[in-house]
Amino acid sequence: MNGKQIGLGLVLADFTALTAYAVYEVGYAGFFDALFSNIVGVTVLVDLCIALSLVMVWMYRDARERGLSATPYIVATFLLGSIGPLVYLIRRESAAATEAAPLRVSNRVSA
Repeated sequence: MNGKQIGLGLVLADFTALTAYAVYEVGYAGFFDALFSNIVGVTVLVDLCIALSLVMVWMYRDARERGLSATPYIVATFLLGSIGPLVYLIRRESAAATEAAPLRVSNRVSA
């Protein structure tokens, strides 16, 4: 595990805990009640939708270039927001580390 994965994992764990706490406090429907209670909440929701849409387009293209499936991460983004892209970035770093690792050649002589 490299430094990027550790940093992303910490952000993911903290954000997941925050999300779980918020759901515990107000319920899943409570998110939407709060967002639609005034124009500021609606603006934040629209901004989040635009930003996550751009991230999902990037994830789809990036995953296709790397031979990965973006579908689970896009579904997670629709259901859980930023958790989907964070998990994708951790997976992406894992795949990149695997590709960059040199092949080990055994020096053993078989009998």
